[in-house]
Amino acid sequence: MLKKLISAGGALVLGLALLTGCSSDQSKETSAKKLDKVTLAEVTHSVFYAPQYVAMNKGFFEDEGIKIDIINTDGADKTMAALLSGEAQVGLMGPEASIYVHQSNKNNYSVVFAQLTKRDGSFLMSRNAYPNFTYNDMKGAEVLGGRKGGMPEMTFEYVLKQQGLKLGKDKAKGEVNVRTDVAYGVMAGAFAGGEADFTTVFEPTATTMEKDGQGYIVASIGKDSGEIPYTAYATTRSYLNGNKDLIQRFTNATYKGQLWVQKESAENIATEIQPYFNDISHDDLVSVVNRYKSIDAWSSDPVLKEESLNRLVSVMKEAGELEGSVSYKDIVNVDFAENAIKNIK
Repeated sequence: MLKKLISAGGALVLGLALLTGCSSDQSKETSAKKLDKVTLAEVTHSVFYAPQYVAMNKGFFEDEGIKIDIINTDGADKTMAALLSGEAQVGLMGPEASIYVHQSNKNNYSVVFAQLTKRDGSFLMSRNAYPNFTYNDMKGAEVLGGRKGGMPEMTFEYVLKQQGLKLGKDKAKGEVNVRTDVAYGVMAGAFAGGEADFTTVFEPTATTMEKDGQGYIVASIGKDSGEIPYTAYATTRSYLNGNKDLIQRFTNATYKGQLWVQKESAENIATEIQPYFNDISHDDLVSVVNRYKSIDAWSSDPVLKEESLNRLVSVMKEAGELEGSVSYKDIVNVDFAENAIKNIK
């Protein structure tokens, strides 16, 4: 569980993948500027975060005087550990991570300052083809669900319950066995290796697996779960207080990316983010972008509203991962997002 892992220490596994965010058409004038380096720890590398990669490739961060370096941490627990240890200055992950930390650390906890996505970005993969899939087809099935207490696992279980399914290990009774013993970063590999009947994966992994004959995309968890503040940017309270101008500029760049993807076609979005997804063809990337556009996955602005956080809290409580109340003002600071909207047209 995230809060236990964080309290055990902020050490990260060495060898995290480092991705340098450089605009492909960065002007000489911009490159001559002294840019403030921000190490961004992202929970996974996915087309789900297209507005961020657009902001990087279009030079929106450089325009705000920021150079982005990305480390891919494969999990919100590791992303938060990177943030708390100082390995990263900003973390892209589910707001639930900030809630867990606040409950265990009332001093230098993390604060969410900008929302990026508003739905679950994972897709349900089946080992067998279901031309007319319904969730009733999962009765008695075994599923790789992700780390217990993480957003993918909690949202997925929420969807199953909303669909009237029972969770448990009694296959004869049609219960769905959601396994949480396989680490998020290796779920796709475990499924491809023969484990479980279903799993959930992000794009472009889902499309790649389907093309390789390793499974079939049968449902969108985000479409079926409804809107929820799934992924957001957070930093520690101490870093935010000491770097308000930098956080504002970071939020400005993020908002520019959000505005751009709202008005552009899947073809244009795919072209902009292609440098960060060289292992997938352009045509497939267009399909993946269209899949996320079709479920309205991306937030149109960076404001994480109180009612949205309350919906997340309800999901966490239903999953048995949260007790007590949560203060919106402790977890979220909307000042930077509101300033970005006010100043950027």
